[in-house]
Amino acid sequence: MTQLHPPQGEDARGTADSGGGAAPVVPVRDIPQATVTRLATYLRVLGALVEAGTLIVSSEELASAAGVGSAKLRKDLSFLGPNGVRGVGYDVLRLQSRIENALGLDRGHRVVLVGVGNLGRALARYPGFDRRGFTMAGLFDADPAVVGTRVGDLIVRHVDALEEDARELGATIAVVATPEDVAQHVCDLLVRSGVRSVLSFAPIELDVPDHVEVRRVDLAVEMQVLSFNSTRHDELVRTADGARASGLARVSTQSSARRTQTGKAGPLGPAVTRNGSVIAP
Repeated sequence: MTQLHPPQGEDARGTADSGGGAAPVVPVRDIPQATVTRLATYLRVLGALVEAGTLIVSSEELASAAGVGSAKLRKDLSFLGPNGVRGVGYDVLRLQSRIENALGLDRGHRVVLVGVGNLGRALARYPGFDRRGFTMAGLFDADPAVVGTRVGDLIVRHVDALEEDARELGATIAVVATPEDVAQHVCDLLVRSGVRSVLSFAPIELDVPDHVEVRRVDLAVEMQVLSFNSTRHDELVRTADGARASGLARVSTQSSARRTQTGKAGPLGPAVTRNGSVIAP
């Protein structure tokens, strides 16, 4: 990635206005869901750039690292208001702050996780949550063998106390990693506690009020999508290979036809006349 000194003088306008001060205010605009997803990807890339000490990044470099086209990236970032300086690029820290503000990460989130099985333990131990503004505040389970055990810095609580404890912990996001037969009951408790955002790994649709946002992660569906993409890729490769083979065969046939008409031997051996006899070279 390009590492440059911040622009100076007149060129610094648009990049220096947020340096060291409060987070810039992002205009309240309707942002498409697909753009929101890509903003999260841009934020991950920007975080890596900050760790590497990069000050300025061009749209082409940022787009390439995020796996999108530069035109799409510029359109996505346009939802945040004016960004970057033409011919210079984006101030990495400033853009990171603006995206965090747009995604609501500047407020921070306290997360509770219900279902401390193998998946739940892996999620609870994931260090990336805290770095990205999500604090794991509470873990809950119904298994007596699990309740009271320690996972990281937290003690697993009994799910019977979920509604009250989630409210006391100030939870804003909940992760449901329970079996499907209890997922709806757990979700109801979370809604009553005031949680308005739920990330569910349960393989069922959860019934929630309109003011509650649910994102369902179905690992089987994700693998099915991967299977489809892999199959499509293989078919495209076979089609391309077939087209190339067909082109070579066509060229070979045309060459043979020319040799037949002239009666002259080609590089592959003697030519064949129209009556089938071989004319020796």
